[in-house]
Amino acid sequence: MVIVLMGVIGGIMSVFMRGPIDAYFSSARRAALTDVADTTVRRIARDLRRALPNSIRTNATCANSLEFIPTKTGGRYRVDGTNALTFSAPVTTFNMLGDSATFAGAALPNDQIIAAGDLVVVYNLGIPGADAYVGNNTSPVTSVGTVSAGETPINITSRQFPLESGSNRFHVVAANEQIVTYVCNGSTLYRTATASMTAPTTCTAGSIIATNVDCAGTSFAFSPTDLQRNAIVTMVLSIQDSTATETVNLQHEVHVDNTP
Repeated sequence: MVIVLMGVIGGIMSVFMRGPIDAYFSSARRAALTDVADTTVRRIARDLRRALPNSIRTNATCANSLEFIPTKTGGRYRVDGTNALTFSAPVTTFNMLGDSATFAGAALPNDQIIAAGDLVVVYNLGIPGADAYVGNNTSPVTSVGTVSAGETPINITSRQFPLESGSNRFHVVAANEQIVTYVCNGSTLYRTATASMTAPTTCTAGSIIATNVDCAGTSFAFSPTDLQRNAIVTMVLSIQDSTATETVNLQHEVHVDNTP
């Protein structure tokens, strides 16, 4: 009799306990998925903050993709006097104000130092005549001179830049990473970097950023700068668990400074 009663009580208790236990495991799965989604969008956001002004575009090479030109550093160029950057004729050298290898007296990391093969970009607007993807406002660095009187000579392949920067700025794109593409294909989010101004030829190559992605629920949108705000990249990332029974959708916006 005692055993029968214990069995009945145990069965009743299991009915009441099942709900909280299932809820606990469901919460754990959602928390894990949210963590993956949050880490992924933050990684993309960190990358986007290095984007060359007016270089962000969506669905340009692959469907459901985000593409941009990453920069490694930048600076201001001399506008008058010896070795100034002029815009009336092709130039092969100009002076950068400051030391290209140090900042505030400290040496810069190697991946932020201008080197031969990098691209100098001046006043990229992303329009015909001033489009870094086309290359009419870029020029490869041939060498970097020795700092003298607080200025660094930057030697480039002969180029007449079409437009002058209002703030006398130029950007530098690394030789080994000139276009970065994030693309959702199948159930995987990829990051592809090309060492030329040629977009990737396949949409399933590169580093895997996230798996078990619901690409139908994942999207990238870009809103250009207007008079009231900077440009905005809106990302919606949909992550599923391995059994596709749980799905987490995370929306993230990144403000992008498009001032060239």
